[in-house]
Amino acid sequence: MNCEPCRFGGRPVTDAEAREMLIKIPAWRRETRKGVKRLLCEFSFIGFDDAFEFSGRIADLAREQDHHPTMLVEYGKVTIRWWTHKINGLHMNDFIMAAKTDDIFREMAEVRN
Repeated sequence: MNCEPCRFGGRPVTDAEAREMLIKIPAWRRETRKGVKRLLCEFSFIGFDDAFEFSGRIADLAREQDHHPTMLVEYGKVTIRWWTHKINGLHMNDFIMAAKTDDIFREMAEVRN
């Protein structure tokens, strides 16, 4: 599944829709910052190199889908937040990108093991 173009004034997901979709991405949680709902997940790594590689793969995905997160890369951890700026909240695209982020994390874990 790919992201669809989102326009200003587009429809954010409802709270009920968000709860239903969060079941499929259990590592993620909703947060509200400055009145804007977002998806948040922290990913743990052994060191900086894996964290940096992961963030690069997420950046590639973001360019491919034209939907961009906020990322914080630290030693052994990457924090990612998805939300849709044009609607100042959560859109279906954010849940799609969260699931794709999880897929990349799983792929990297399989390679390491």
